[in-house]
Amino acid sequence: MDSKISKIGVFTSGGDAPGMNAALRAVVRASIYYQKEVYGIMQGYEGMISGEIVKLGARSVGNIIQRGGTILKSARSAEFRTKEGREKAYANLKKHGIDSLVAIGGDGTFTGLHKFYEEYSVPSICIPGTIDNDLAGTDYTIGYDTATNTAVEAIDKIRDTAISHNRLFFIEVMGRNSGYIALNCGIAGGAVATIIPEESITLEELFNKLDEGGKTNKKSSLIVVAEGSKLGGAMELASKFSARNNYFDIKVTILGHLQRGGTPTYFDRVLASKMGIAAVEGLIKGEKDVMVGIRNNVIVYNSFDTIINHIHEIDSESLRIAKILSI
Repeated sequence: MDSKISKIGVFTSGGDAPGMNAALRAVVRASIYYQKEVYGIMQGYEGMISGEIVKLGARSVGNIIQRGGTILKSARSAEFRTKEGREKAYANLKKHGIDSLVAIGGDGTFTGLHKFYEEYSVPSICIPGTIDNDLAGTDYTIGYDTATNTAVEAIDKIRDTAISHNRLFFIEVMGRNSGYIALNCGIAGGAVATIIPEESITLEELFNKLDEGGKTNKKSSLIVVAEGSKLGGAMELASKFSARNNYFDIKVTILGHLQRGGTPTYFDRVLASKMGIAAVEGLIKGEKDVMVGIRNNVIVYNSFDTIINHIHEIDSESLRIAKILSI
């Protein structure tokens, strides 16, 4: 192990995701295990600029593994995008003697960390914490499993009322640029169709699919829509379909930020714990300007270019399965 790293700063940034606290806990306890000091930076890059930095101990992160959100808080920082803002951030790190960073967040977090590394050469590792599961270089991101389980639980409840009243529900889930949540919710929730940003489907194709259901006396239907769908959101699709439908009572449910909160699943807790330890061990071994990932249940370190210049493509087998099951 490399002994050059002595003080590690850790922060959460961007949208919160269930499991961020579990990752923070792992970073803090792994740092202490390897006899490194660890500091929590509040409010993401904003706290780095304003100097909201506190020393953490093993007990500082007790009883948080089961909590959603992030105890360090999170914020997006316009000032950090400026050279002056990054200068302030670096000065505050120097003031506390922090010589390395672990960030828990998504692609925006990683982009900011990469820029900071280019300018100040502070060894940095990012842990992928985002419910969208849209980062290349890892099979799963922290929060995705919990968000999907939360959405499926809601969909199951909606199905009960859909069956009772001969209703067609358009259910919108998160996923501005990625359809991972929508696709797997569609399979698990028994949707008749799933609309995702990565796949092109015309309105006519969707109309025909729903018309077939009406002809075969289908009593209810669920359509799962990713918020970034090229056809529009759930409200827009419901409006277009209602103009030509005469057998379904059409309803819309937008799950929204419901998917971000809540107790992280065991999967997200274990994933976050593995990645948190890997981030600290990576820094000690000399890894820098990389993102921790897990592929085929093996920890990997991905360079900035690998992550930003590639997308986490939707599994074609899942698309095939969804189509077979939707008849």
